[in-house]
Amino acid sequence: MAVKRLREHGLQSERLLWPTKGPGVFEREVTELEGSLGLTTLGKAIAWSQTKSMWPDTFGLACCAIEMMAIVSARYDIARFGMEAFRSSPRQADLLIVSGRVAQKMAAPLRQIYDQMLEPKWVIAMGACASSGGMFNNYGVLQGVDKIVAVDIYVPGCPPRPEALMEGIVRLHERVLAGIPPAYEARGVAS
Repeated sequence: MAVKRLREHGLQSERLLWPTKGPGVFEREVTELEGSLGLTTLGKAIAWSQTKSMWPDTFGLACCAIEMMAIVSARYDIARFGMEAFRSSPRQADLLIVSGRVAQKMAAPLRQIYDQMLEPKWVIAMGACASSGGMFNNYGVLQGVDKIVAVDIYVPGCPPRPEALMEGIVRLHERVLAGIPPAYEARGVAS
């Protein structure tokens, strides 16, 4: 009777009645089989392939761009993440790295480049200026790139070191693998 009530409430495993009892023989065999065959879903395979071929387009505007350029060097080797070279065309890129302060006059070109990128697309705001305007709290500088485009990852610092940008890229890959949609989908922003 207790098992029937548990199943009615959505609990399917009888093992929940005996928390000290480990997994059964069938559950162990299924786990071993999944490990040896490499079973996955189509969505997980697509997310994995997206993280292995995420091509960045740079939007370097100030001192943060120097730190961003360093991740292509042999010391940081962005190629190990499938990001062999920065793309010069937004139509070939799916990751936009905005580094440095964005002047009001650059807001329209930034949005145009973002709109030309194919979906799915992601944005990293690198540095304090791209994230919040930084120390430039005036009418000439955009107070955060998220006013123009949907941002997925914020990398803090003034300027952030290349290691911080690499950490942001790794965090973005984790989000993609977890199935978290890009920021423009989550915000409901039409692109």
